[in-house]
Order: sequence, then C-alpha cells, then structure tokens
Amino acid sequence: MAKRPQRRRTNRAGGADLALPALSSLTDLPDLGKLRASERQLQSFEQACERLETQELVPRDQLAMGCVVRLDRSYPAVRLASGVVRAEFAAQLTKGSFSRVAVGDWVCLRVPDDHDMALIQEVLPRESDIARWKGGARGERQTLAANVDVVLVVQALGPDLVSCDRVARSAVVARDCGAKVAVVLTKADRAGAELLARDLTRLRTVLGDDVSIAVTTAHGSQDEDALEAQARAHGAAWGNDGVRSLVPEQTVAIMLGESGAGKSTLLNALLGREALETGAVRERDDAGRHTTVARRMVSLPGAGVIVDEPGLRSLPMVGHERGLALVFPEISEAARGCRFRDCTHTHEPGCEVLARAGAGAFAPERLDAYLLLAREMRESATSLDPDVVI
Repeated sequence: MAKRPQRRRTNRAGGADLALPALSSLTDLPDLGKLRASERQLQSFEQACERLETQELVPRDQLAMGCVVRLDRSYPAVRLASGVVRAEFAAQLTKGSFSRVAVGDWVCLRVPDDHDMALIQEVLPRESDIARWKGGARGERQTLAANVDVVLVVQALGPDLVSCDRVARSAVVARDCGAKVAVVLTKADRAGAELLARDLTRLRTVLGDDVSIAVTTAHGSQDEDALEAQARAHGAAWGNDGVRSLVPEQTVAIMLGESGAGKSTLLNALLGREALETGAVRERDDAGRHTTVARRMVSLPGAGVIVDEPGLRSLPMVGHERGLALVFPEISEAARGCRFRDCTHTHEPGCEVLARAGAGAFAPERLDAYLLLAREMRESATSLDPDVVI
C-alpha cells in the first residue's frame, strides 16, 4: 500500500498537536490472520458494501473490512489485508449516534485514492463491549475495547493479602460485557510462597474454580521453584507460558488493572524483548508508574492478541447488575427469595441470603465480596435493572 502523508491534528485552541506516530513505527500489531470476525460481522460488512455501492455509488474496490488495532488521540489505526492505515469517520457517520470506535472494532472502510486518510463508513456490530460507566450514575459508557474474548485481570502481589475486591469488580464488569474472565497475578516474588498460597486460596474462594489463574514472577527469583510449586498445587498456570495459555491463537484479550500492576512489564516478557515502555518503580510501595498512553493491540508470538489498556483509576459498579449475577449466581438466586425486594442481606427478617449463608451455602469471603459490590451499586445507581435482584 502506498504511503500516505503523516497526519497532524488540530486541537481546540487552534494549534497543532504533535504528529501522530508514523505507521511504519507501529510494531507488534496483529495481522488479519490473528483476528477473527464473526459471521454476523461478515454479513454486516457485505450488506454495508451493497448499500454503499447502490445508494452512494461508492466503487466496490475502494471498500475493505478492517479491524481497529490502535487509537492515538482518537485517530484509529486500522489493519486491512493490505496493511495498516489511519482512518477518520465519513461525514455522514459523524451526524449519527455512533461516531466512535474502540480498539477491536471491525469497520467497513473506504480507501479513496484522493484522500490522505481512509474513511470509516460503518462500525460493524460488536460481539462484546468491554465498557464502564463514566461518573457516579447511569449516563455515558466508555468502551475500553470491543470484540474481546477474555479479560485478564492483572493484580500485583505484595507483602499484604491480595485485594479480592479489585479482582471481583473487574470480573463483574467483564462478565456483564460478554467476555470470559481470567486472573494474572504478577510480582509473586514480593509475596513469597506462603502468602501466595493464601492469596490463591482466597481468590478461588471468592471467584470459584471456573476462573483460570496464572502466576508470574520476576525472572531469576530465588524462590521461583517454591512459588511455582504453590501455584500448581492450587491449580494455577505458571509463568509466561501460563499467561499465553489463557490467550490461545485467534483469541483477543484485554488486560485490566491499576497503574503499577506490571502490565507493560508482563507484555514485554511475553514478547521476549523490551518493546513497550515501562516506568520506574516507586520506593514507597514498590509499584511501577503508569506508562501506557495509547490503546493498542499487541500480537503475542505463538499465542493470540492482547489489548494494552492504560491503567484504570476507578471501575464504577454502576450498571453492572447482570455481571454481579453472573459472577455470583447462587447468591443472586437466593436474593430472589428475600421477603423484601430492597433487602441488603445484612439484617432484614426473611432474608434468604442470610438464611442460606447460616446453613453454610456460601463461603464468608465470597458473600462479603458480593455484599460490598451490591452495596456500591445501590449507593451509586439511581435506577437498577428491573429484572435483576441484588
């Protein structure tokens, strides 16, 4: 594909922003062979092409199906069979209700010869939409990535017990958005073998045995053999190969975790080289600084694709009631039997959740995680999904 002029974006003040990264500098992006569009998306693309040809007289040879593999300041880089192009929205699309794309979106693209950028004519239907609500109430959803198969919840270990709250809320968001969930525990050498065993036991208790877990550590750790033995004894995959096993070929995953969880360091290890920038470690808490800015796909050798997402400072629970029911199905089912619909499952008479908990149906740690997230939903949401009881 012929090179197009490098694009400069004008900011709201009228000045020029820094030039977007040159396409030739973008490495480790997946090719189309590592990405998989659904039958529904393929059919939608053909329907879009037919409509554009007949109604807008767009030549068929200018239309192509592509996947958004990177976003720089809202300008998508789209992978086509012929290469990677920069794209912007066609004029008629900006007037509609859907003029945004996320990494992972499949699009119908027009590549005209007389334009310095390709034009997104249509965003094809999403099979999953990893999103969070912005603010403290229902309003605008921020899509983090589209068409993701599995969410990797990345959590750094340390001298204290792992935060099951953060992992559980990420799992709720992932399940609500249509993706599977797996957990990647980094920096296990900071915890030690004994604490790692306790962390894994707590995570299994809260999340259940169906959630896959992988454990990684710094290369050359003195306790690596003991750590690996504890991980495998608790049914967790070990090391970089263990993480790759969570993302097989033609699978798209996204890493979610706080800044400093070690996502970029982990991706560098999976790539086998220092391809992504990492921040210095803070002395006060031994955590890395946030370094990821652009949202991007990274192609893993011998495995699938990971979306590198900037660290999230918050992950509100607003609007994810169905995800809560999917992660804690037995507690959600019990909640339907409570005498009062607004039961908080803490003290009310006729509470079926408390009755079953007293009979040993739920582990205390699992119930505590459920109650914490349910309480946050009640406090932050002005209206709950009427079909879900929490």
